[in-house]
Amino acid sequence: MTDETKTDEMSEEERQAAEWAAMAEGGDDMEGGVARVLSQNEIDSLLGFGGSGPSQETSGIMALINSALVNYERLPMLEVVFDRLVRMMSTSLRNFTSDNVEVSLDQITSVRFGDYLNSIPLPAMLAVFKAEEWDNSALMTIDSAMIYSIVDVLLGGRRGTAAMRIEGRPYTTIERNLVERLVRVILADVSGAFDPLSPVTFRFDRLETNPRFATIARPANAAVLAKLRIDMEDRGGRIEILIPYATLEPVREILLQMFMGEKFGRDSIWETHLGNELLMTSMHMEAVLDEVRLPLGDVMSWKVGSRLMLNVKPQDLVTLRAGDVSLFKGSMGSLNNKIAVRVDEVDIHDPSKA
Repeated sequence: MTDETKTDEMSEEERQAAEWAAMAEGGDDMEGGVARVLSQNEIDSLLGFGGSGPSQETSGIMALINSALVNYERLPMLEVVFDRLVRMMSTSLRNFTSDNVEVSLDQITSVRFGDYLNSIPLPAMLAVFKAEEWDNSALMTIDSAMIYSIVDVLLGGRRGTAAMRIEGRPYTTIERNLVERLVRVILADVSGAFDPLSPVTFRFDRLETNPRFATIARPANAAVLAKLRIDMEDRGGRIEILIPYATLEPVREILLQMFMGEKFGRDSIWETHLGNELLMTSMHMEAVLDEVRLPLGDVMSWKVGSRLMLNVKPQDLVTLRAGDVSLFKGSMGSLNNKIAVRVDEVDIHDPSKA
C-alpha cells in the first residue's frame, strides 16, 4: 500500500469522523444536521453480517431472526416411544414385504408446522391420521423413493435393481392403495409403541399429494418431527412422522418422565407405610348426649345443686365426635360395668365445611 493510498484512507476516516461529530452537535434538529449515508460495510456491520464467532449469532439481524424461534420443551419418553417403534416396524415391515427390512431413526426435532410443509420435497404422499383417544390429528410423509420402492417390492420387482421412477405424473390408484396399506401397518406399530404409556388408536384418515390439503394445524404451531430411514437391501426411502404438540397435550406429563413408570414426587412404599401408620393412630373421641344454648346470665346464676335439663330420651342416639367433626351415632349402654356406646350409624359431618 502506497503512502498516497494511506493518506486518502486517513482523510476518508477523518471526514467520516467530522460528519458524525457534526450530527452529534446538531442533536435531533435534522434541518441543521448533516445527512449521513452509510456505506455497505457499515450496513453489514449494523445488521451483523460479515462477522464470525459466537458474537455473530447474537448481533444485528441474526438476533432478530433467532428471537422469533421458540425453544420447545424436550420430551424424554418420546425418544423411548420412537425407539420402540423402530423395533416394531422392523418386524412388521419384514412380514409385510417378505423382504429384509432395516429401520433406523435419524433424529427427533421440534419444528413449526408451516415450515415443515414448505420443506417437504415433492412429489410425496402425506397421510393424515387421527389419534382417537386424544381427539387430534397427526401427519406422516412418505417420500417418492419409498413409494416406488414399496410398489416395486409388493409387485414382485427383481432384487438388485433400483426401483424405476417416473417423475412428472400423478400417482396411480394402485400406488396409492399400496402406500395406504403401508401406512396402516405403520400406524398399528405407532399405536403399539404408545401402549405402555397411554393406550391410543391411530386411525388412517386420508392420503394427500398436495401439502396444502394436509393442513391439520396452524402454520406457527409447534410439532415433533421424527425422521425414519427404511432400507430394503438396495431399495428404500424415508418416512417422517409429524405430531403437533397439541396432539400430545393429553399425555404431556407422561412424556416428561425420564424413565418408564416414573412417579412425579410420589413414593408408593412411603404411601403404604403412611397409610398403615394412620390406621394404628390413637384418636380421642367424645360422646355428646345433647347440646343446650343458654343465656350467659343464666349460666352465671348457677349454684351448687343447679340442674340442667337435657332434651334427650334413653332411646335417643348419642353423637360421637373427634374434635368438631361428627363421625358416628350410637346407642348408649353398659359393657363390663363401663358406660359404652354402640355404633348404629355412620354420620360424618364437618361443621366448618357446611
